[in-house]
Amino acid sequence: MVGDVIALRSGPFEVVLAPAVGGSIARFEHDGRPILRGAADGESDVLKMGCFPLVPYCNRIRGGRFDFRGREIVIAPNMGGDPSPLHGQGWLARWTIEWATQDEGILSFDHEAGEWPWSYESRQHFRLDGRGLGIALSCRNLSEGPMPCGLGLHPYFPCGGETALDTHVEDVWTVDEDVLPVERQPATGRFALAQRKICGQDLDNGFSRWSGSAEISEPGAPAVRISSPNAGYFQVYSPAAGGLFVAEPVTHANAALNEPEERWASLGLRILQPGETATLDARIEVSQAG
Repeated sequence: MVGDVIALRSGPFEVVLAPAVGGSIARFEHDGRPILRGAADGESDVLKMGCFPLVPYCNRIRGGRFDFRGREIVIAPNMGGDPSPLHGQGWLARWTIEWATQDEGILSFDHEAGEWPWSYESRQHFRLDGRGLGIALSCRNLSEGPMPCGLGLHPYFPCGGETALDTHVEDVWTVDEDVLPVERQPATGRFALAQRKICGQDLDNGFSRWSGSAEISEPGAPAVRISSPNAGYFQVYSPAAGGLFVAEPVTHANAALNEPEERWASLGLRILQPGETATLDARIEVSQAG
């Protein structure tokens, strides 16, 4: 990976962090087996990492425009081929190593007001233990006025034909050709996520009323559990080509910033007052053998 990396180890677990590449997780392994999709040494493309942070918003802003208290906010596209900016600033920035020990480390990123017209500081605290990896992502508003905020993680999991995702969600948003939400409906049929064979499913949808925990399993392999008590929303990306899928714990719905402010709280968005902090706690653990 480009720049300095940090390797944390605890028992059978190893995680490699790449601060210069969006504060991302380059690799996370259990007994040498990839838990997340692993990046090659020297990789500089954040979209080829194992996981990256979403801060201070998750997924897309429709057309790069939204209104906040009488002010129009305009954000330029930040990914080739997509007219709507997505995932905030943190995933495209260089993060700083605050400190690290054998099994624990903190990365930080400070954003100065610009297109996103608020200053904030973000931290990621990684800690390995006997069950897996804990991640605490935070965002503190450093501006003199209130700032909308949402947080999430974007982990890529390897998959094959027998890989199953098992979780509980109530609703799903259908999407248009720009992967923007169209209609909220019950998560049934093609959108059901209970014991779902997840590889190659051609999904790129947001789900709400998530249980906060999901299990990933394959026959004969240890199960992996991803959980977050702060995330009421869950984003799933499973390209038709297969080979990997994304299961994102997020605090708010896709394109929530484009809704009227009075709906933001019901869609998971927070408004941080000056000096206030939002947090997302998550874990990726290895469970019993599947």
